[in-house]
Amino acid sequence: MLLWQKIISCKNSIIKKLMAEFISITPSEIDEDTLSLATECLTSGGIVIYPTDTIYAMGCSLKQPQAIEKMARIKGIRVDKAVFSLIFHDFREIADYTRPVNTATYKLMKRCLPGPFTFILNANSTISRLMNTRRKTVGVRIPDNQITLKLVESIGCPIVSTSLHDDDEIVKFPTDPFEIFNHYDDKVDMVIDGGHGHNEESTVIDCTSEEPLLIRQGAGIL
Repeated sequence: MLLWQKIISCKNSIIKKLMAEFISITPSEIDEDTLSLATECLTSGGIVIYPTDTIYAMGCSLKQPQAIEKMARIKGIRVDKAVFSLIFHDFREIADYTRPVNTATYKLMKRCLPGPFTFILNANSTISRLMNTRRKTVGVRIPDNQITLKLVESIGCPIVSTSLHDDDEIVKFPTDPFEIFNHYDDKVDMVIDGGHGHNEESTVIDCTSEEPLLIRQGAGIL
């Protein structure tokens, strides 16, 4: 191979490493082989942009502290100041990372999840250890989206998640997977195309006290 061919080959290799991988998954008919690519990416410390039942989000495995730190850098914040949510597959997982809730809160969560809600709960010591934070609370979600739920189930732990925001003053959140890829292809490791996204966040309810408090009205209706 000539020198100029080696240089081009090297440049192409570097570009390939810098660019994110783009995969498409149909929520109603999930291809397990394609899903396994996203699973492998997350379990190896990658950052993935994925669809939810509300807007597209950026996430990584809770068991990958370096990925959590990298995600904070992408957001332009310190990891100990980051307000990331956790995406769960079912209620049994939530209990492993949060303090017990009262009966009224449990019934409310059972009624709303899976769905477009984020519940703020009191975190246990596991959260501060894994996420390198002193925060005493954590937002938890179980989205009504089969891609998300299958992904969390396949990696065996929650996904640390943060919403994607758009610079557009009218359209707050990016909804086109291809546009998202073009914007983040040099920042994350994978973008999952799960169809056109929504442009409304989840409803946020603070359940850290005796009475639930509505913090933000979003897509979820009580």
